[in-house]
Amino acid sequence: MCESNAYVYDEAGKEMLYLESVDLIRPEGGKIFLKNLFGEQKLYDGEIKEIALMDHKIILGKKS
Repeated sequence: MCESNAYVYDEAGKEMLYLESVDLIRPEGGKIFLKNLFGEQKLYDGEIKEIALMDHKIILGKKS
């Protein structure tokens, strides 16, 4: 499987799961659209900070 989990950081700097098993990411109207294997969809108002393919991890963050 090639899906990854998407994470954001809270105010304390702790990594929090945003969406699991993400298989689609695309820019949409200045935001990030994510969809997972289960059909769940989210629109994140921020940007991609890092994608670690070997770790299956997507880090999202506030716009700079």
